[in-house]
Amino acid sequence: KPKVVTVRVCISTVADETMFIPDDRSNQVVADNRKTFLEKHDIVMHHATRVNITYDRENFCEYREVNLEEDGGLGMTLDDSSPADALITKDSGHALFLPLADCVGAVLFDPVQHVLMVTHLGRHSVEQHGGEASINHLVTTYGSQPNDILVWLTPAPGNDKYPMRAFDNQSIKDVVINQLVTAGVQTSNITDNTADTTTDQRYFSHSEYLAGRRSEDGRYAVVAIME
Repeated sequence: KPKVVTVRVCISTVADETMFIPDDRSNQVVADNRKTFLEKHDIVMHHATRVNITYDRENFCEYREVNLEEDGGLGMTLDDSSPADALITKDSGHALFLPLADCVGAVLFDPVQHVLMVTHLGRHSVEQHGGEASINHLVTTYGSQPNDILVWLTPAPGNDKYPMRAFDNQSIKDVVINQLVTAGVQTSNITDNTADTTTDQRYFSHSEYLAGRRSEDGRYAVVAIME
């Protein structure tokens, strides 16, 4: 009888404090915040790998496979993980960790192929159809069938304060869902956290901080692990 693999998805809040500082990528306080947050969910930090987002490039649909033995702990205390827009693992017990500002984090899980992907869908990626590209990568690299893939989406800004001008001013979440469905994901397989980061004080919002409507800047995180 084949082993049933499940996925656990956890999202931090402002109460967990910031999970990333772009100008200080090896900050010890941030590392301690991550450790405390993960331990609260029974995840050991050296069993996690951080998705390292950078913007000094042209392709925002770069995806990388990692494994627990070689990559566990990378990016969690130091800035020592290679840049990528998503990480993929086939290892149970390997947590994928993504800090977020006002972007969408998507957890993609193929229960047939036992593949887990955490992909960063911000404006740069979405304008390059990163939702579709993420699904297509699982299809071409791992033999996934789009209608098998289960998706969990993080909170994200609404279109009133964060409109996607390249997509008729839709919200980034609506654009992401459209891209996933276009790639063949069943709408019934998408679990959406509908919180709006620009209005829900439980989550950091970088755009609201820049607009002067929040006194504190920071990043929350999504972490996913196969068990």
